[in-house]
Amino acid sequence: MTKISVSFVCLVPLAAIANSSEITLSDCSSVESYHPVESKVYIKCLDSNIDMLRRHQQSWINKLLHDIGLVQEQTGNTQLMPIIKRSIVYHEQYAEDTCKWRYLYTLPNSIKASVAHKKCTMRLLRKHIEDLQHPY
Repeated sequence: MTKISVSFVCLVPLAAIANSSEITLSDCSSVESYHPVESKVYIKCLDSNIDMLRRHQQSWINKLLHDIGLVQEQTGNTQLMPIIKRSIVYHEQYAEDTCKWRYLYTLPNSIKASVAHKKCTMRLLRKHIEDLQHPY
């Protein structure tokens, strides 16, 4: 197999995931609770949604990096890849700091603080996925 066909075979599942514009998240509102015992189910539900969003985000990042790698090979433009990789790192830092201050603001109620952090994370992941889906 040639290099291109091997790449194609490996990226077909990735393309299928990345091309689906919407992902289905669990509806956590039915288990929403701030009671210390009952909140565990709610927080686990939010965590599973965050995991799903992160996987979806990573598939879009992988697609972008692959596409830019092809552009780099075809055009010789080596400026794109470092900028894109840096923007991904900076976005992760921004998201973590943005949600961290919301967590700290909501303390001393640790359950509400945790939920605020998770909802913030979900919101920023959705926005980042939306940005990654825009055509170049």
